[in-house]
Amino acid sequence: MSAKPYVIVTGGARNIGQAISLRMQQDGYQVIVLDVAAPEAPSLTHHYQIDLSDGQATAELVKALGQEFGITRLVNNVGLVKPAGLDEVSEADFLSLMHLNTLCALHCVQALTPVMRQQGFGRIVNNCSRVVLGKTDRSAYSASKGALLSMARTWALELGPHGITVNNVAPGPIATSAFWANNPPGSPKAQKIIDNIPLGRMGQPEDVAQAMSFFLDERSGFITGQTLYVCGGVTTGLAPV
Repeated sequence: MSAKPYVIVTGGARNIGQAISLRMQQDGYQVIVLDVAAPEAPSLTHHYQIDLSDGQATAELVKALGQEFGITRLVNNVGLVKPAGLDEVSEADFLSLMHLNTLCALHCVQALTPVMRQQGFGRIVNNCSRVVLGKTDRSAYSASKGALLSMARTWALELGPHGITVNNVAPGPIATSAFWANNPPGSPKAQKIIDNIPLGRMGQPEDVAQAMSFFLDERSGFITGQTLYVCGGVTTGLAPV
């Protein structure tokens, strides 16, 4: 019986990241969580507490893990939102989001692709966001996630000949602590968002994990460079066909 394959999940300790990590365990993977916080779920025992905005430390750890365990699956999930209108966006906040939301993914991919190339197989999935299509008060966040989406399309072209697929999952309104912090439960702002969801409900972290599971599957080998919106229909009429 072959050993269970490994997958690295950045920001995998809480919220959407935790749901992804737990789903990966259900799918039979050995999950390695990289996060600044320790996982809340007791089953996520293989984890490293690390500041993922530290590019050098992140790259060194991922490279070492890849070489030790032969890792060929990566979920670039970590992300941070700092809502601000155009006039309030600071350079410091902009750069901090780019370092965590975008550069972290670049460092992880660069560190892990040598192992993937060697094995002639790889699955890379990025957690983007529907904000790449535009959303108020998200200049820095949309820039960071838009860059990640675009890089993935380029990576798909470069890595395809090596059997490595690269795809994006772009969540819409998902019920996480971050969402409720920016949109207090019961507030007119939150209710307006819910009212505009065609499916009539908030998304759950498990909805995002389902999409991640699909892209990570060995059988999803003829799909690359794509973005799947997990948004309850919010982006219908906005996203290109």
